[in-house]
Amino acid sequence: MESTYILLDEAVEFLQQRGFGKPKVALILGSGLGELAEDFQEAVVVDYRDIPGFPTASVPGHAGRLVGGRLKGVDVVAMQGRFHYYEGHSQRKIAFALWTMRSLGAETLIVTNAAGGINPDFRVGDLMLIRDHINMTGDNPLIGPNPERFGPRFPDMSMPYSQECRELALEAADELQLNIQQGVYLSVSGPCFETPAEIQSFRRLGADAVGMSTVPEVITAVHAGMKVLGISCITNMAAGLGAEKLDHQEVIDVTKKVQSRFQALVTEIIAMIGRGISQ
Repeated sequence: MESTYILLDEAVEFLQQRGFGKPKVALILGSGLGELAEDFQEAVVVDYRDIPGFPTASVPGHAGRLVGGRLKGVDVVAMQGRFHYYEGHSQRKIAFALWTMRSLGAETLIVTNAAGGINPDFRVGDLMLIRDHINMTGDNPLIGPNPERFGPRFPDMSMPYSQECRELALEAADELQLNIQQGVYLSVSGPCFETPAEIQSFRRLGADAVGMSTVPEVITAVHAGMKVLGISCITNMAAGLGAEKLDHQEVIDVTKKVQSRFQALVTEIIAMIGRGISQ
């Protein structure tokens, strides 16, 4: 881990020299959802490729930039696009970005994604608060030497998604008169979409939505002592539940349609977090 810590310290120093402050909240903005970072005040922007230890983001809809600033008076840092296991990045490499934001000072993580709906009561365009997850990626970002700087060898995952944060999100949705779902997110490795038989098996396991991200980041954040709020945008019904063939462009198109609702929800949540911090 020593070489990782050295690289991590270089990344933090680099970002601080570029004007990144001490954020309270870190955000990971998934496919097509990155425009929220355009609303930051006093924004500082750095491309991933320039940050020590960061890989590049190669998926359409992911800008590949780290953005620092203030939103509703709260110091924030956001990944405008994420790294995916299916791009060839190890889950350890995915964890590095979380360790960087945690080392800058972030205490709460708001992680977002585009997901396929499995629950038959869901509709395309729904927003779903993640109350739990199932890791079907076949990997874990904590495999290998334990990063003692952040947490214990065997972290508790009995409540990976903060109930306090979910209650705050429900209150924010009520303020905005938004209907919002809650459910279990199942993460696969990708990059292919799932087969109908796989979706049927995932439903029997208790999954409400499926995607190709999020779980490695959440495991890393929980291990590092962060509170986590997860929000999925249901961009399509999963294989076998709709007549259409699945493609990534559909994901981008749907996120654009729900962008205003999504941004309003996250902004209100951060405003509420800010009011709590100031009390």
